[in-house]
Amino acid sequence: MPTFLPEPPFRHDQASRIGVLLVNLGTPAAPNPAAIRPYLRQFLSDPRVVEIPRAVWWVILNTFILPFRPKKTAAKYASVWMSEGSPLKVWTIKQSKLLKGWLGEQGHSEVLVEYAMRYGQPSIAAQMDKLKAAGCEKLLILPLYPQYSASTSATVIDEVGRVLATYRNQPAIRTVRSFHDDEGYIKALAGRVREYWQTKGRGDHLLISFHGVPRYTLDKGDPYHCYCRKTGRLLAEELDLAESEYTVAFQSRFGRAEWLQPYVTATLKKLGKAATGRLDVVCPGFVADCLETLEEIAIEGKQDYLQAGGKDYHFIPCLNDSPLWIDALTALTKKELSGWLLTDNTAIDNTQQCTLSRAQALGAQN
Repeated sequence: MPTFLPEPPFRHDQASRIGVLLVNLGTPAAPNPAAIRPYLRQFLSDPRVVEIPRAVWWVILNTFILPFRPKKTAAKYASVWMSEGSPLKVWTIKQSKLLKGWLGEQGHSEVLVEYAMRYGQPSIAAQMDKLKAAGCEKLLILPLYPQYSASTSATVIDEVGRVLATYRNQPAIRTVRSFHDDEGYIKALAGRVREYWQTKGRGDHLLISFHGVPRYTLDKGDPYHCYCRKTGRLLAEELDLAESEYTVAFQSRFGRAEWLQPYVTATLKKLGKAATGRLDVVCPGFVADCLETLEEIAIEGKQDYLQAGGKDYHFIPCLNDSPLWIDALTALTKKELSGWLLTDNTAIDNTQQCTLSRAQALGAQN
């Protein structure tokens, strides 16, 4: 017999709210092995992230990865850690606060915005509970992965479904599958690049880097590769770049299996050997700077390029708290909330009072 979580206290005059939950990948709580080990364990134990038979992967994970990798990873995190904490968490918090503020300024005070991490804290479960307790009868789940992949967006929805299964009174749910070709998102990316060019000058070539995934995911029907390619093409078109002026590549290869190509490391060495001159790099798959952009691309990528003969290397920061991005995120959220939003707060208050009056007439105590 199923056991459901206790429902939060209810009042008939409680305001009906709409919750928006921004979800990012996650981050350890601190840049040290003790904090990184449980984070990696949770992340790498997800069967959507690593599609290897569980028994085989358990041995690999616990024998060869978790005893050694946290120390190496901790040094990388330490090199990019901010005074406020993990860059990914810092920027995700700012994005959630700004989204809430911009929606409020546009008359949508009934919308509550929270953020969660798929792995680490705050968890999706804790934040869904928080929004539910605040009176949210409708929830929009917005994974901050522009390009859908089974190993990112889908695992968020898996977790949302698991949490919903614990509720007796489930809220209505909407999810954002992908926004890889959203007009506002593309324009925000292009604006970020142009802003950098205006202050730092323009490079001779633009490398557009996306996080990699194993090649077999494409063969099995995952659309991630196609979505990345489309984002890259649309960004190049928005920037009026010729095909010879940019390259799309994939970073973060792990293990011996073939991943999506071309690989960023090989591409950097190729461009360096070709005496490209100044290379600019942008990472559209990340809406917030994180370990993969600040350490892998901005630091390691620069070393690879310069050692191969490249002359100058510039990493263009992610969208972070760019006004163009927050505007695009607000527009995307409002589009996904179509039919749910209320703008007349007086009408909302009157509806709540009428609801309470009717309920009390029928015997309700509150």
